[in-house]
Amino acid sequence: MPRACRQGVESNSVKSRSPEPYLPCIELYGVAQGEGSGQRDRQVEGRNLCNKQSEELTLNFDFLIKGGFVFDGVSSNSVPRQIDIGIKGDRINAIGNLSVSSADKVVDVIGLCVCPGFIDTHSHSEFTLLADSRAEGKICQGITTEINGNCGLSAAPLYGSAFEQRSEDLKGLDIKERWNSFSEYFTILSEKGFAANFLTLVGHNNLRASVVGYSDKKPVFGDKIKIFDLLREALDSGAAGLSTGLVYPPGLYSETSEIIELARITAQKGIYTTHMRSEGDELLEAVKEVIEIGFAAKIPVHISHLKTSDRQNWVKIKDVFQQIQDAHQRGLSLSCDRYPYTASSTGLDAVLPLWTYEGGRDEEIKRIKSERGRLTRDMLKLYPDESYWENVKISTVTLNKNKWMEGKSLSEVSKSLKKTSLETLFDVLISENLNVEAIFFSMSEENLRSILKLPYVMIGSDSSARSFDGITAKGRPHPRGFGSFPKVLGRYVREQGVISLEEAIYKMTGLSAKTFGIKRRGCIAEGYFADVTVFNPDTIIDKASFDDPFERPEGLYYVFVNGVPVLWEGKLTSALPGRILKQH
Repeated sequence: MPRACRQGVESNSVKSRSPEPYLPCIELYGVAQGEGSGQRDRQVEGRNLCNKQSEELTLNFDFLIKGGFVFDGVSSNSVPRQIDIGIKGDRINAIGNLSVSSADKVVDVIGLCVCPGFIDTHSHSEFTLLADSRAEGKICQGITTEINGNCGLSAAPLYGSAFEQRSEDLKGLDIKERWNSFSEYFTILSEKGFAANFLTLVGHNNLRASVVGYSDKKPVFGDKIKIFDLLREALDSGAAGLSTGLVYPPGLYSETSEIIELARITAQKGIYTTHMRSEGDELLEAVKEVIEIGFAAKIPVHISHLKTSDRQNWVKIKDVFQQIQDAHQRGLSLSCDRYPYTASSTGLDAVLPLWTYEGGRDEEIKRIKSERGRLTRDMLKLYPDESYWENVKISTVTLNKNKWMEGKSLSEVSKSLKKTSLETLFDVLISENLNVEAIFFSMSEENLRSILKLPYVMIGSDSSARSFDGITAKGRPHPRGFGSFPKVLGRYVREQGVISLEEAIYKMTGLSAKTFGIKRRGCIAEGYFADVTVFNPDTIIDKASFDDPFERPEGLYYVFVNGVPVLWEGKLTSALPGRILKQH
């Protein structure tokens, strides 16, 4: 680890490392040391970077980041330049040759990459942040902003059945506070403090459950008016758009026309994102529905965690790409996100037939208990091959007596219990009151690489913020919560060359900010907020695995959020400088 910080303002700074080991890496991406001076004259929403390189600026900063190769995040072909960055307060105050400037702390990062803080476009941290605001798993990846409220589930609104069902989940995290609206939630979150910036969408499941509950019924006129009012209130409170989770109750009961009506209201202020109705057997129909909603509502659309689940559907990926290309040619703004793993994760009860969910958690449990015959028949139709359960791993349970199951496949657990896989499934769900998380191994590595190459695909962890100890450090969750961004940079950029370093950084920063309307973040530019990540492109790598998910990545040295260090010389600082980002 480089000794990169010094107190005071001596003119001869302590070098973090020799630049020589870095040169082969830079040359690999077509940029040698010193290249970039005068290479372009491009203006971002701040002062021009190229013209400042030859000037010596005399200023005083809180932090002076010196000698790194700066990737500004403006585009996928941005040329890295070896320049300095001065941070004052919460902003990037100057960029260029700052060798004669002074600072309270100078950070020598010669040989390292300096870029905008990473934006996690698909997070689920609205509740874990209230339980543990440190978000260590995200900070250690270089993430400075999370976009929450995905897959139809957000922190608010919470009324009626939505409030009752979510209250049960909050108990599991020992969260005492309760709220109904985003404004109330934001107040609670702000009082606690949190490490990374927080942006949220409003979940369709929240809207629907708050008004019509978890029943399979179409909202009547009066229900619609209430749902519309809740949506407008959420958008006015700062939500960046609407998300749907059309495989989860009660969103799965909604018709396309219902989503279009909500998306038309949302189009005035934000984006529409969706966990589609199918990512497997009916994948093409689901993509068609997304495109239909986008055109009908005249709204930008975003497909969450684009994937092809189950082997028989892997061949559909080219057809999906063609559908999206055709929509682009017709003028639709359509983007996607993806995590760099071939396994997904969600509640274990997601494998059940749709009819089991109606009425909410209590009714679902009653059906699992009382309708075993019907359930078994339907499950055998859905999953006729017993080997399916070898690829379903139990990741997190709540009861101590079941902890031995964590990390084991359902097949392994059933053999230990001397039961069938379906009997084990039903019994575990009942025993745990449905609070079982699972990991599903069902995707293609080749398709993953193809998806990462797409210019409109960003990186999203699809994970809640967890820490290395405390109440969120439980079970064996998906390693994406600790390794997504370093894995892209280490394995898919450096080792496999699937995308370039410039492309990867753009996907993680500027493209994400542009897609979700995040102002003055996502780029290295004067006047922008000082969200900055510093890493070694030669060594950055994920270490988290499915067996040991709570492993820190390597190769990250500094992370600033709003000008405050949250990772310093590779060590967490426990600072909580995150802010709630609101759309207006």
